[in-house]
Amino acid sequence: MARLNLVLLGIIVVCALLVVTSQHKARKLYIELQKEQERARQIEVEWGQLQLEQSTWAMHARVEKIASGQLMMHVPPPSRVQVVPPGPAQ
Repeated sequence: MARLNLVLLGIIVVCALLVVTSQHKARKLYIELQKEQERARQIEVEWGQLQLEQSTWAMHARVEKIASGQLMMHVPPPSRVQVVPPGPAQ
């Protein structure tokens, strides 16, 4: 009977250690998940800022100002403009 009690006590201790280990791993994984979610939020904010910056750099008025000022380009007169119709769909 005493031997059975010792075996059962050993099993209980092993199970308790396994529970503690699994809880510790679960907490570590949860902390890692929270860090990755925060990183994802930061990336989303950065993506929004980059889209805003891109739209600012690509504004028609800005491009036209640089084209005429720095590159000495100008809009051709309407008589020199040709409209090319789209080709057949492929």
